[in-house]
Amino acid sequence: MMMAESETIPDPAAATVRKIIHVDMDAFFAAVEQRDDPALCGLPVAVGGDSPRGVVAAASYEARRFGVRSAMPAVTARRRCPDLVFVRPRFDVYRAVSLQIRAIFADYTDLIEPLSLDEAYLDVTANRRGHPSATAIAEEIRARIRAETRLTASAGISYNKFLAKLASEHNKPDGLHVIPPRLGAAFVAALPVAKFHGVGPATAARMNRLGITTGADLAACPLAVLETHFGKSGRFFHDIARGIDLRPVRPDRVRKSLGAEDTFFTDIFALDHARTEMRPITAKVWAAATRNRIHARTVTLKAKYADFRVVTRSRTLPVPIGSESELVWLTDALLAPLFPTDLGFRLFGVTLSTLGGAGEPEAPANGQLALDF
Repeated sequence: MMMAESETIPDPAAATVRKIIHVDMDAFFAAVEQRDDPALCGLPVAVGGDSPRGVVAAASYEARRFGVRSAMPAVTARRRCPDLVFVRPRFDVYRAVSLQIRAIFADYTDLIEPLSLDEAYLDVTANRRGHPSATAIAEEIRARIRAETRLTASAGISYNKFLAKLASEHNKPDGLHVIPPRLGAAFVAALPVAKFHGVGPATAARMNRLGITTGADLAACPLAVLETHFGKSGRFFHDIARGIDLRPVRPDRVRKSLGAEDTFFTDIFALDHARTEMRPITAKVWAAATRNRIHARTVTLKAKYADFRVVTRSRTLPVPIGSESELVWLTDALLAPLFPTDLGFRLFGVTLSTLGGAGEPEAPANGQLALDF
């Protein structure tokens, strides 16, 4: 279905033009390990635990060629790649490198929105260097990352966050891709909806059942139909199918949740054992909340059975959780109804949400014009 010209480019009457870069480090954890141990270079590397209960946190590109992916059970990864080399994660090192990269970003703009240790959005519309080309800035940032950290990064450049992230994934690893305004809608139209950031596997499956498999199919679907099937997300899907994303880069973006989880070497069948194993998890979460001055009213327990089935249980208080002992009491109360069990649990996790300062809606930014990319 062909879209009208007014749908393919941003509003030409818009007052503000944005130039957005999405920087994504290439296989970050694994790349750091290969950098720090030259013996690992060229080998299939997985960062994570090499045990029957271990999980891959990150995989090098050599490992990815065998189908090894993050969040994959270690036994599955080992089956796909018998020569896989497992390395225990060093998150303190990854955080230090991430801060080093963040400092490079800060030389170009104050508008930096980190998504994780290894990726961030940058708004370089009005940048510190006064450079008119977002592409040139992205190339300079990538060159500095390589020179200062001996790591590679991929970058996507476009007129909004959605397209910039799609662009950064288009030419990985160690690549760069630009999606100018005149090509935004066409780029989206050709992609499977499963590749859209913000469309998870379950949502993609629902769209497929509705006959929506590509961006073009999504653009052809009326807004009313999308809102009927996807609620408030319907408007977002309607817009991104046309290359429209009005979310600003928010350097003060407040995280919406904080959590931790652990996978156990043996299945847990007894409530007392479960409560014992939960203590270090709740302690870690509470320490992080205290360190970041985060106040939360909701605690969610995640429990994964031995057959990998996952259940969650939540409780929301009228006031923020006041102490670690209160968090322990709440998680114990959420655990109790899950026992006794014949199947056993292989993983528990705790997440805090409804955080203090979180939940404010993102204010829409002005539209964008064709840019000097």
